[in-house]
Amino acid sequence: MAAGDRFLGIPVTPLTRRRVDSFKRNRRGYWSLWFFLALFVFSLFAEFLANNKPILVKFEGAYYMPIFKVYPETTFGGAFPTETDYRDPFAAKLIEAKGWMIWPPVRYSFDTPNYFLKTPSPAPPSAENWLGTDDQARDVVARLIYGFRISVLFGLALTVFASIFGVAAGAVQGYFGGWIDLAGQRLIEVWEGLPALYVLIIIASLLVPGFWTLLGILLLFSWTSLTGVVRAEFLRARNFDYVRAAKALGVSNATIMGRHVLPNAMVATITFLPFILNGSITALTSLDFLGLGMPPGSPSLGELLAQGKGNLQAPWLGLSAFFSIAIMLSLLIFIGEAVRDAFDPRKTQV
Repeated sequence: MAAGDRFLGIPVTPLTRRRVDSFKRNRRGYWSLWFFLALFVFSLFAEFLANNKPILVKFEGAYYMPIFKVYPETTFGGAFPTETDYRDPFAAKLIEAKGWMIWPPVRYSFDTPNYFLKTPSPAPPSAENWLGTDDQARDVVARLIYGFRISVLFGLALTVFASIFGVAAGAVQGYFGGWIDLAGQRLIEVWEGLPALYVLIIIASLLVPGFWTLLGILLLFSWTSLTGVVRAEFLRARNFDYVRAAKALGVSNATIMGRHVLPNAMVATITFLPFILNGSITALTSLDFLGLGMPPGSPSLGELLAQGKGNLQAPWLGLSAFFSIAIMLSLLIFIGEAVRDAFDPRKTQV
């Protein structure tokens, strides 16, 4: 590809093209990326894959989408002004008498119990519940789909925020050096010396659990992951001739850091991002397993693991959660290895 080629309006340099080609040559990482993206995109539409409401309802010539709007039972000829329970045989009979319903592949949401189980919960896999139910009669497939989405979104959010704070701290330390770098390093050493897991457990037990609460708690100990790498790159680059020339011309420190030095530092930073995402997902899963993560009832892979541990007579619980987590983390590791090799100048062919 020529130096003037562009992708989505962004110039693509020969070096970028070589890195992309190097990433593609790593077949394991390349196909892992597509497989992971496919799983993630599907999970974003979890309401269309697993839900206790139909996707589309036609009744008396009119169309309704219960996924997006709440319709009372009186809309379909019922007697109660409350929300329609589409799984209720009476409500289903009313609708099907004058129309039809299109259901998702899994007719359960993450919090929908199956009241018609033939065996006590946790029930084994069946045609109705493909991977069985948990100890509260909730469908395991539905909880896996929603739990996967929450885990990835949480990991992405934590990775982004941790990277922003970590890169900013490392850039300031490396660029200015001196007492700023010295004080920053001592602070980070003390902070990293704290028993992070125990502090997280204590804080999580004191605060009301929630997505943003957990994100803030884990961010306290995740931002230091990139500080050392960025600091080293800024320490090396601040004495380069083009940086000295920019200072001599009166260019501000913020402009030099953001426009001239940071792009070079981001090369090493990008290679760490898949592994940071992996660690973020593992941290959430660990807290959920210990009962200190998401609020009770939330779809969680860690909570499903805990159920498997507490219900050894129902191996489908532990096995479903284990294989889901193992596949997800393995894909991220393969992607991270491919990205690392793509940015390694020793493995990038010219």
